[in-house]
This record gives sequence, structure tokens and C-alpha cells, in this order.
Amino acid sequence: MIHRADRFTVVVDTDVLVGALSRNVVLSLAEEGFFRPRWSATTLAEFETAFVRLYGDAETARRQRRNIEDAFPEAVVCDGEALIDGLALPDPNDRHVLAAAIKTRASVIVTNNLKDFPKEALAIHQIEPMKVDDFVMDCIDLKGVEAVAALRKMRERFNNPHLDAEGLILRLEKVGMSQTATLLVEFKALL
Repeated sequence: MIHRADRFTVVVDTDVLVGALSRNVVLSLAEEGFFRPRWSATTLAEFETAFVRLYGDAETARRQRRNIEDAFPEAVVCDGEALIDGLALPDPNDRHVLAAAIKTRASVIVTNNLKDFPKEALAIHQIEPMKVDDFVMDCIDLKGVEAVAALRKMRERFNNPHLDAEGLILRLEKVGMSQTATLLVEFKALL
């Protein structure tokens, strides 16, 4: 892992972790030290439940959760529960995400569920909600070749099936990360 003095803290929502490609992209960037990922214990429980619901495979869900926990043991935010009752969000079940962000002084919540994390509700805590596509695109904009190298490293780990640069770009488009895909076309030779 690259150690950076300027890394910022990001809370990752369940929906980002459940999507295999978004999970791999975001956690690959985190693994390379571009930011500090955080989430609540509730997020990991929701991840496991949603994974089973989507893919019908409880054992793989448990294994994926263990992999996340092993890769980022410091990411689980503790003691945020005391904040939950005082928070107002459209979906009260999402308050644990905002509590984790407040507790860790995160600057961003990465989620595709922006309707449940309105900017005005987060602004008072100086937190910005961002879609995963916007967040990854920003990482690439800020870190350029370093971020692309992290994504290439991730892509090279895929072996079932093997994924080339063009295939990764197409998969990103398919899962709704079209801005990231468009930006990566410029870096295709390095990807």
C-alpha cells in the first residue's frame, strides 16, 4: 500500500460493495492508498444480505465479506451508533452510513443511492454524496497514471474470464460507470 499524507476518508455504502465491479474498482483504489475506506458494521451485514439476495450464494457472500474485512481491518467504524437517533435522512435505515461518515470525519459518502443522501442533509456535516462513477472519475482525474495503474493491476487479477483493457471499459459502461469508461479510453494503452 502506498502511504500518503494527503489521503482523505471516504465512507462506502452497501450498494457500491454489492456490485462486483464497483467493489473491485473502489477497493483497488483504496488498496493502493488513494483514500481511506470506511463503513459501518451494518453496511457489511447489509452487503452480505444483499449479495445473497442477488446471487443466491450465502457461502460466497460470507467469503466476500471476509475478504473485505481482511483487506481493510481498520475500515469498520465503531461507536457511531450514538449519533444515529439525531440524524435525519429520507430513509432512516441509512443513518448508520452518515453516522460512520461523521464519526470518521469523512469528506465523501460513495453511493449510487443519492436520493437517500441529499446534499443539504450532508452539507451541514461537510460531507458530499457522490455516485461511484463520479468518485472513480475524480480519482483518475486527480491521480492520473497512478490510478490507471491501480485499475490495470485489478484488471490483471481477473482470470475467469480474463479481461483486457477494452473488456474492462465495456464492463464499466455496462454497469453504469460510463464517465469512468470514457475517461479510461484516453488511458487505454496503460490500462
